[in-house]
Amino acid sequence: MSRTADVVLTGLAPVAWGSTYAVTTQFLPADRPLFAGLMRALPAGLLLVAATRTLPRGAWWWKSAVLGALNIGAFFPLLFLAAYRLPGGVAAVVGAVGPLFVAGMSAAVLRERPTARAWAAAVLGALGVALVVLRPGAGLDAVGVPAGLGGAAAMAAGTVLTKRWGRPAGVGPLPFTGWQLTAGALFIAPVALLAEGLPPALDTRNLLGYAYLALVNTVLAYALWFRGISRLPATSVSLLAFLSTLSATLIGRVALHQSLGPVQLAGMALALAATLWGQRPAGRTKGDRARTAVDTPRTRHSTSA
Repeated sequence: MSRTADVVLTGLAPVAWGSTYAVTTQFLPADRPLFAGLMRALPAGLLLVAATRTLPRGAWWWKSAVLGALNIGAFFPLLFLAAYRLPGGVAAVVGAVGPLFVAGMSAAVLRERPTARAWAAAVLGALGVALVVLRPGAGLDAVGVPAGLGGAAAMAAGTVLTKRWGRPAGVGPLPFTGWQLTAGALFIAPVALLAEGLPPALDTRNLLGYAYLALVNTVLAYALWFRGISRLPATSVSLLAFLSTLSATLIGRVALHQSLGPVQLAGMALALAATLWGQRPAGRTKGDRARTAVDTPRTRHSTSA
């Protein structure tokens, strides 16, 4: 499959994630963000594990737990905490630094050297997101900002480690996703119980909302996301996360009748341009090709552990 097809399929994940806000506000019980995260992850993870009948083996028990804790278990609670504590879209801007974290971690862990274009695309994309979501009077919060940065760092670390470890031989994206969702949900469950108490009573509308989040925004989206991480540079994948904000903005315009001004439209154009610019493959030097040839046997060994 071509690189363009891989980029498009991977980009569908953040596009789907952009619908989370609309679904949450229109279909789910109010003020239960951790329970929403749990309901999004646990049924989806158990469904995938049961359907694929594949369990981790050996070192993949603890690797799956680490990846699940980072990509799901830590990311969801910190994301929701930042959203509740930071008004005016500041949470989205704080989270938009994720590609910068991925670029730095990739250089340290993967020995990927992000190009100047990748760094510039990450900065311009974050600026575009700021133009889309920030409003006059948006303030900072001593808890919300660290939570937002922590969530971005957790997702960045999960992305980089997923790229570093790969998948076990013969294991596809679906069981791999199921392992992480289940591990992440088990991480969220005690936090949700302590912070929010027992689950609320649910009606049909709530159940439909949770079903959509679990099947579309989680099973399908995360399977595409992890597949993309295995095929594309980690920095390129992380830049696609800007599409989530653009998707959420467009859905808000169509479904929730929210207005878009010229500044927002300019921000959307800038974020989209930065995302597409960052997907261009970097040119490779002879030295890069030589290093790849030397590193290939060890890389294959490490990803099949």
